[in-house]
Amino acid sequence: MQTDPLSTTFSALADPTRRAILTRLSKSEATVNELAEPFEMTLPAISKHLKVLERAGLVSRGRNAQFRPCRLEAGPLKEIAGWVENYRRFWDDSFNRLDDYLNALQGRKTS
Repeated sequence: MQTDPLSTTFSALADPTRRAILTRLSKSEATVNELAEPFEMTLPAISKHLKVLERAGLVSRGRNAQFRPCRLEAGPLKEIAGWVENYRRFWDDSFNRLDDYLNALQGRKTS
């Protein structure tokens, strides 16, 4: 069964370890060993997390001599931000209507 890219991205972001890895990569490239340092897990476990992030298009690996630094690929995050933006507008509109309603109620009380 094929999953749409947005679902794949949300699935990759569902895990706190993967979100922490992305936060680290937002600062600079890093090797698997560097990414594993703050976690109490094995290198193979970190590699599995990286594979999930790679499948989602959030991480890519380069080649620098014998090192394969990982880097953040933020394109899928932009798609998520666009999807969430629709709901931000919904909440802004809802709060504006509530604000108008409360102002109308207050206006009736002072009259």
